[in-house]
Amino acid sequence: MEWFTLILLLLFALALIVVEVIFIPGTSLFGIAGFILGIIGIWISFNSLGAATGFSVLIGFMLAAAVTVYFSLKTKAWERFALRNRISSRVNDELKYPFQVGETGRAISALRPSGKAEFDGRIIEVHTLGKFLDEKMPLKIVRIDNQKIFVEAAY
Repeated sequence: MEWFTLILLLLFALALIVVEVIFIPGTSLFGIAGFILGIIGIWISFNSLGAATGFSVLIGFMLAAAVTVYFSLKTKAWERFALRNRISSRVNDELKYPFQVGETGRAISALRPSGKAEFDGRIIEVHTLGKFLDEKMPLKIVRIDNQKIFVEAAY
């Protein structure tokens, strides 16, 4: 019964340490809990099974932990859980309508300093040069940088 409890305790400690190293990097509750459970398991082996068995369990646990972490990192098992998608879209990227500097429209939301505006029946996101503009105000495009459209009030 002691061996069964000891093996379960050390396997659980090893699992928590692997979770800490691979899935949740940094010092967190999982790593600390795994370390404490490992120490408790090794202490139980020294206390209940003798010094020779205790040292064997200590060396075996350290080797098992090193081998498990090494192979987990080498086989890149953690990559199955990694997010690989990248967001490569930009503001107004889907628009094919060629806006021109000097075009006029109107704000359909308050621009504080960004908001929505309508130009030639198309609603787009626009930015002011720092000023706040009210809704329904006439606007004029003053600059376009990488599909980012800058406007100012057109009086």
